[in-house]
Amino acid sequence: MKIGIVVFPGSNCDYDCLTAFSRLAGEEGLSAETKYVWHKESAPGTFDAYVLPGGFSYGDYLRCGAIARFSPIMEEVKAHAEAGRPVIGICNGFQILCEAGLLPGALYMNRDLNFICEHVFLRTERDDTIFTSECRKGEVLNIPIAHGEGNYYADDETLERLEGENLVAFRYCTRDGLVRPEVNPNGSRNNIAGIFNKERTILGMMPHPERAAEDSLASSDGRKIILSLLKSLAK
Repeated sequence: MKIGIVVFPGSNCDYDCLTAFSRLAGEEGLSAETKYVWHKESAPGTFDAYVLPGGFSYGDYLRCGAIARFSPIMEEVKAHAEAGRPVIGICNGFQILCEAGLLPGALYMNRDLNFICEHVFLRTERDDTIFTSECRKGEVLNIPIAHGEGNYYADDETLERLEGENLVAFRYCTRDGLVRPEVNPNGSRNNIAGIFNKERTILGMMPHPERAAEDSLASSDGRKIILSLLKSLAK
């Protein structure tokens, strides 16, 4: 399998993603080639999955992800996604996917207007997707966030559709899995931390699984998300 880590000007989690995917694939004995893809490149059909990493693409000018959506590579990412092939956007990558129209909604400034960098608890909403097959439904994951614009917003109609079609991937919760307003770090509607597209082949999430992929990082819960995708691609 081949995994493309897209690098935009201002990306800063590309190395983290490359390391996490490569290392976990090796540990599991999976044959995987993980490569950087510069945003000006276009290599149709080269990769089995794309990862849009976190960072501050184009300095977050205008809005987070608003300029990156026009990068040449995004035409390939869109075609890849429309063909039903996997794409995961993490933090800034989630913002880019929303700006590009590959996922609904938008990411606003955090409720308290501060940048937040801390570990949070996430409740896994479903375990039957290529991104969550190594998790259990309802399982609580400890994964860090690092963002200033992670407040997920969707209008009432879109929110109703996401909930009705069970397209919420993760919600901010307590250590015991309770979804409460006081543990919502950024004001996201319905405590949403990540969502799927309708076909569940695209995942956008604000927390960073690549920063929780080994015990030395204070949590290894993020490896479950990465391994889910790797093992799904290996089938």
